[in-house]
Amino acid sequence: MELKKLISDGEKVQVYECDGNAVKVFKDPNEPKSVILYESLTHARVEETGYPRIPSFEGTVKVDGKWAVMYKYIKGRTLADLMQEDPSRADEYLSLMADLHIEINSLRSAKISRLKDYLKRSIDSLDVIDDVKKYELLTKLESMPKHVKLCHGDFTPENIIINDEGMFVVDWLKAKQGNASADVAKTYLRFCLSHRTEYAEKYLKLYCTKTGTSVKYVHDWLPIVAAAQLKFKRPEERELLLTWIDVADYN
Repeated sequence: MELKKLISDGEKVQVYECDGNAVKVFKDPNEPKSVILYESLTHARVEETGYPRIPSFEGTVKVDGKWAVMYKYIKGRTLADLMQEDPSRADEYLSLMADLHIEINSLRSAKISRLKDYLKRSIDSLDVIDDVKKYELLTKLESMPKHVKLCHGDFTPENIIINDEGMFVVDWLKAKQGNASADVAKTYLRFCLSHRTEYAEKYLKLYCTKTGTSVKYVHDWLPIVAAAQLKFKRPEERELLLTWIDVADYN
């Protein structure tokens, strides 16, 4: 397989368009097989829900000694690009994004990993906060309502593609079953981490208005999802994430 057309270059992966597929190549030749198999299985299980706005999983392959996962290539523009090109339509795009998020959260997949388990493992693994703070966060996590809604895990404009056929969602590696408000809190946090706080606030209000969810209820998840994000040890994120963890009252 000869890969020539690079369409995305991320921290750990590069994505190429090849023969009608998007080929996601992991940069590290020593990437564990379990990572590739987990992503493939998670995506396949989301497909099994019957959700139509997702590229089909086409298989795994090795390219120049590196693992790659293949999906059907979805032509179009990312929502992030459209928002950047025409900020005057940002509110419209954010509303469409919220509708899409609600659609995803309405789905169920009993075989997908549980979000609460993932959050607990992530917080347990941290070495940048003390045991008292860990205990507080884990106690708060345990007290949060247990839901089984499909959560994307990284629902951002960069992972939404728009074309003449509609809107499609990619990058389902972090998909879990759990509380939709935790998923919305993660989107809010991702907006903030990319210095788009205005969009974060607008998106949160839109989602909560459309679903009848309390803004405070989503805020209650922020310290938890912020702590889980610390596991990636990105220096540029650390200060803001630690700030969110230390915030006790969002009223």
